[in-house]
Amino acid sequence: MSAASLSPQALAEACAKAMWDDDNATRHLGMELISVAPGEATITMTIAESMTNGHGTCHGGYMFTLADSAFAFACNTYNQRTVAQHCSVTFIAPAFRGDRLTATAREVSRRGRGGIYDIRISNQEGEHVAEFRGHSRTVKGTHLPE
Repeated sequence: MSAASLSPQALAEACAKAMWDDDNATRHLGMELISVAPGEATITMTIAESMTNGHGTCHGGYMFTLADSAFAFACNTYNQRTVAQHCSVTFIAPAFRGDRLTATAREVSRRGRGGIYDIRISNQEGEHVAEFRGHSRTVKGTHLPE
């Protein structure tokens, strides 16, 4: 399959499949890729007891990882290998064992080798629990043959 022959949506889906197949961390945590489109991705994860901290809430590192995975899938939809250059997260409300969190990533800007992506994390009630901003940088390589 040549990347040049694919529509933007088909390219995004093919890149996501190639990444998903090699993304052991995301799969190991039980994440599910719900949707992908050029510059966008939505991933969900259910908070297990092993993901809670001493306060009985979801450890922030797991919420960061969920958002980071959505960020990765969103910024890798153009068949250019892309990595995180800088990320930040703001925790707004706690998440608890059993909560189903959804991270929705959307591209804000993509110019040259850099991009900015905003990722909103919400729980199963639609409550906003965290906001993540990622700055991406393209590196050498593609996911699919040109």
